Amino acid sequence: MAYKDLTPEEERVIVHCETEQPFSGDYCGNFDGGVYRCKRCSSPLYLSGHKFPCSCGWPSFDDEIPGAVSRRSDPDGHRTEIVCGKCEAHLGHVFEGEKLTLKNVRHCVNSVSLDFLPYTDLEKGTFAGGCFWGLQHLFRDLSGVVETTCGYSGGSVDYPTYEQVCSGRTGHLEAVEVWFNPDEIAYIDVVRYFMEIHDPTQADGQGPDIGDQYRSAIFVVDEAQKKLAQSVIDDLKSKKLSVVTEVRTEEPFWIAEDFHQHYYVKTGAVPYCHRRVSRF
Repeated sequence: MAYKDLTPEEERVIVHCETEQPFSGDYCGNFDGGVYRCKRCSSPLYLSGHKFPCSCGWPSFDDEIPGAVSRRSDPDGHRTEIVCGKCEAHLGHVFEGEKLTLKNVRHCVNSVSLDFLPYTDLEKGTFAGGCFWGLQHLFRDLSGVVETTCGYSGGSVDYPTYEQVCSGRTGHLEAVEVWFNPDEIAYIDVVRYFMEIHDPTQADGQGPDIGDQYRSAIFVVDEAQKKLAQSVIDDLKSKKLSVVTEVRTEEPFWIAEDFHQHYYVKTGAVPYCHRRVSRF
């Protein structure tokens, strides 16, 4: 794994597990919308919605992106250290029982351990292709992707439930909203990846999951995305693949119930109908 070069102060905290001075970091008072990533490996760690005001002097979060942060006993024998789940960079410590938020947990994180990407610097793509559990699980590992969310799109009912969508009466598709950094990956490469992690030739579902909610579709935000998505489909058709993926104008995206978010990370299971197949 390639790591970023660190300044002496960043190395002091991230590698040698020391602590920055309180109220000295860039992100203590930052409440803009975006994604917080590991300074050393760029792995997404926290969303801006996880952050809350705290007078401790360090950025505080009451949740994390599932699977992104690991806990281990601190050498002092009392506290619990938190590290990046991918590269084990030191982040800070986690405390429970302080009753500062309803979740009753505080990740106390050094600013120098983090990079912040505002949503205004990111781009979004929305994709449907079978059960959203598997799509989200594979998208979260794509380099340049910083946030993924399971939800429902393309239907006629506001705030649909999973049960309503599964009934086939709302017209929604199970979909994944993908936020990515265009400086690290182009939209067309996100689309190509999508076409490799599901079967774009299956019209009635995906694998054993059959139903209208499992159809393949790309929801585009503008004409530029539409042209790029169609170019990828045309490329596959030139390879004699009978692609059935629809290119549709963006419609309201309704976030799915928390149970469905990062399902395979939470359960430790593996996708049963999504895997990457080289097509380009």
